[in-house]
Amino acid sequence: MGQSFNGWQTQPGANTVQDKLERALEVVAGEPVATICAGRTDAGVHGLAQVVHFDTPLERPLTAWTRGVNSHLPVSVSVNRAWEVSSEFHARFSALTRTYVYLIVQHKVRQSIWVGRAGWYHHPLDLAAMQATAAIFEGQHDFSSLRSSQCQAASPIRTVSHCKVQAQGDFIAITVTANAFLHHMVRNLVGMLVMVGKGKQTTQWAQTVLESCDRTLAAPTFAADGLYLYDVQYPTQFGIESRQGATLLPQLQLEL
Repeated sequence: MGQSFNGWQTQPGANTVQDKLERALEVVAGEPVATICAGRTDAGVHGLAQVVHFDTPLERPLTAWTRGVNSHLPVSVSVNRAWEVSSEFHARFSALTRTYVYLIVQHKVRQSIWVGRAGWYHHPLDLAAMQATAAIFEGQHDFSSLRSSQCQAASPIRTVSHCKVQAQGDFIAITVTANAFLHHMVRNLVGMLVMVGKGKQTTQWAQTVLESCDRTLAAPTFAADGLYLYDVQYPTQFGIESRQGATLLPQLQLEL
């Protein structure tokens, strides 16, 4: 779970997922192993289906790269499966789409069991308004208004193929699939949808903000707590199964 780490990417003296994974791989390999991931997650963001590749001349049974590596990882990180892939495969650049899910708990009081694992709002949100607003983000757009000032992407143009809001019980799940994402793009999008769900803004406001390409007009960045890297899809030739991560909740069936 992401609340235990300062994000994916290695940092000097920092507690990151990449640091922990590479140290565990080094124990199994007997030499340093450099990794590349499908999507770099921020501090507090969770990964259910992160895909990582590394190059090694060593031959080990695949179980060594799963159970063996897991025995040297903290309990909040686990390797689910290992594959051998062709040299053409690249965890980041071969990916066709990435899917993130943001989970919100609607409850009048903070639910301690979901702290760090879901966002929280203390009143019911307007689901229909949020669903109507989510639709405006689908398609190819300049997402500068949802882009962090620290974003290093060369272009703000992204194609969102799926942006849906679903609810069940106290939970709202916002699912976003795109070819790639800008820094804080999903959390900023969630902030926009929550503003509309609160009744403080409208779908037309969100449309205007998107078209303005002006970050200062958008909603505040929503907390990292409820954000999950949920799925990464690759061309079938690589044999990488999608949706390796389990569903967020047994009762919440997400439509992708």
